[in-house]
Amino acid sequence: MANVSVYNMEGKEVDRIDLNDAVFGVEINEHLVHMAVVQQLANKRQGTQKAKTRSEVSGGGRKPWRQKGTGHARQGSIRAPQWKGGGVVFAPVPRDYSFKMNRKEKQAAIRSALTSRVQGNKLIVLDELKLNEIKTKDMKKVLDSLKVNKALVVTGNIDQNVIISARNLPNVRTSYIAIEREGDERKVNSTISVYDIMKYDTVVLTKEAVANIEEVYA
Repeated sequence: MANVSVYNMEGKEVDRIDLNDAVFGVEINEHLVHMAVVQQLANKRQGTQKAKTRSEVSGGGRKPWRQKGTGHARQGSIRAPQWKGGGVVFAPVPRDYSFKMNRKEKQAAIRSALTSRVQGNKLIVLDELKLNEIKTKDMKKVLDSLKVNKALVVTGNIDQNVIISARNLPNVRTSYIAIEREGDERKVNSTISVYDIMKYDTVVLTKEAVANIEEVYA
């Protein structure tokens, strides 16, 4: 079981915490991590590219000259691909690039990505992350105290002060994993993705986020 330091917003170590091996200490499945990254990038593609084929280009309803006796090669239409203004051979058409992954595959990919960050000493745990107001300078001060630059910051709730304060920092992205309970029912609201975990050099988690991740993915 991995044991990591817990820091406060001033960058000082205040505690240590044990991470659940079922989430942060699994065998890394590189194939699933790669598939999850490719899926997220593919799902972002608009797929709106379009060019006209010879059947869609206007004009060219008759032969430009007769079949024989002109000295030219035979031509059937001025909208054939070899003509200027003609159609495109095998023209691109709108398509959907997205594909699906099973829920268990996605969860395994998340666990593998988080484990890779723990093994690379690229995961930092904060005791809490609370900003009194929306201020980019305050958010940057916290990250500077932790000595991180390109970071993914994950909170355990939807904190607009943190989200908006980090929005103007070019190398910082925020995510959250919040759990809402209504009686015996549990609703998970999460924006964590494998792509973001792998893209940023350091993952900064609050203790609340660690607890929520362990509850959801263990």
